[in-house]
Amino acid sequence: MNASRAADRTAKRIALIPGDGIGMEVVPEAVRILRAAIAKSNRQAEFVEFDWGAERFLRDGTTLPAGAVEMFRRDFDAILFGAVGDPRVPSNRHAADILLGLRAKLDLYVNARPVELLDASLTPLRDRSENDIRFIIFRENTEGLYAGAGGQFRRGDPDEIAIQEDINTRRGVERIIRYAFEYARARKLGKVLMSDKSNALTFGHELWQRVFAEVRREYPEIEARHLYIDTLAAELVRDPSQFRVIVTCNLFGDIASDLAAQLAGGLGLAPSGNIHPGQVSLFEPVHGSAPNIAGKGIANPMGAVLASAMLCDHVGWSDLGDLLRAAVRAAVRERQTTRDLGGSRSTREVAAWLLEYVTKAKAALT
Repeated sequence: MNASRAADRTAKRIALIPGDGIGMEVVPEAVRILRAAIAKSNRQAEFVEFDWGAERFLRDGTTLPAGAVEMFRRDFDAILFGAVGDPRVPSNRHAADILLGLRAKLDLYVNARPVELLDASLTPLRDRSENDIRFIIFRENTEGLYAGAGGQFRRGDPDEIAIQEDINTRRGVERIIRYAFEYARARKLGKVLMSDKSNALTFGHELWQRVFAEVRREYPEIEARHLYIDTLAAELVRDPSQFRVIVTCNLFGDIASDLAAQLAGGLGLAPSGNIHPGQVSLFEPVHGSAPNIAGKGIANPMGAVLASAMLCDHVGWSDLGDLLRAAVRAAVRERQTTRDLGGSRSTREVAAWLLEYVTKAKAALT
């Protein structure tokens, strides 16, 4: 079954990879809430869990098994991912193989990081309202400095040399820039900003400049701007209200999206999507495995719930995505939150509140 046929199924198949640390705490809670939303809409979904993470790796060396990528393409509509990373695996080999492997092998070229302030009390910025912090960052997700090209020479020697290559292809740059413009056009957002460092990275990022100049001409109704990445970082703090859609390279997007998440309350509220339009895609909370708090019952499940909302959007259930986002927004405003957001609730208590909201909600579902 190919990706387009899989996407047409009435019952969706969703793969679950809780992974490590707090991923194993927040994913089950998010799935309970997602199941309730699905049941409320009389839709159907099948969830299949995979035990890929540090425990499995330490037991038998499994990271991303042979045939896994083909299986996901053939049999699944989406993947809900928790987090990977465990101090017992200092090399983090399993994390790289699983997460980076899926991004690359499934060609999930869009990393989408929505940034939305749900309550003014959560931002560290002074005198900012919810309307001031509402934008999305699209990060190129398969190339750049994260492509893994490079090497080390004379490792351990005082004259050691380490080289990391920045890979930028015309195809890769154009498709992420075009995706950003199409997203802005479809939602009538009116603004796209591209960020690079072409004044210093004069080869790779000059390509970003040329492609951006060409693509923007196809979208005359959209205000297209450019800022160098250091200026963008400063402007995100000074006046985030000026942004609607931001597109940038892999490394800069990684950094800028974490900065932006902090403006909206921190990584505990930050979801992300690793997307290839029309194909199986992966959705995850941004917070990582957080081994320092794993097992304590204090991890924030809201990022995983918001990632589930993005998953719903991807499979054509945007009404369910809206319901999950409404539940999180209500919990924040009712102060039903974990410690990272100033509350006193446990992971399970927050999830129980969200579950009750979803179950009792009278929102119209299509």
